[in-house]
Amino acid sequence: MILHQILRLSSVFRAAVAIHLRRNIGLSAVVFNKAKELDPVQKLFVDKIREYNTKSKQAGGPVDAGPEFQKDMNESLARLQRAYGEGDLTKFPEFKFEEPNFEETPK
Repeated sequence: MILHQILRLSSVFRAAVAIHLRRNIGLSAVVFNKAKELDPVQKLFVDKIREYNTKSKQAGGPVDAGPEFQKDMNESLARLQRAYGEGDLTKFPEFKFEEPNFEETPK
C-alpha cells in the first residue's frame, strides 16, 4: 500500500523505480543462473576447452600439430625475417621511449 502511494507521486519517479527494479531483477537472474548447474552441452563444451588447455600446456604449443604445421611455421618465420630484418619474431617487441627534452636551446 505504501509502495502504491509512492509510485503515484510522479511519472518520473515511477519510471526511475521501474528501471531500478528491472535492473535488479535482471542482475538477480544472472546470479541465480550461475548458481545452477550448467546444462549438459555447456558442461561438455567447458570440459573440452579445459582439456585442450591442459594438452596445450603439456605440448608447449598447438595440440595435434603435425610436421606440416611446423614446416609452414618455420617457412613463414624465415620469410618474415627476410622481409623485416633480424630478431625473434615469436616474441612481442619491446619499445623504449626516451623522455623529450623541453629545455630551450640557444639560437
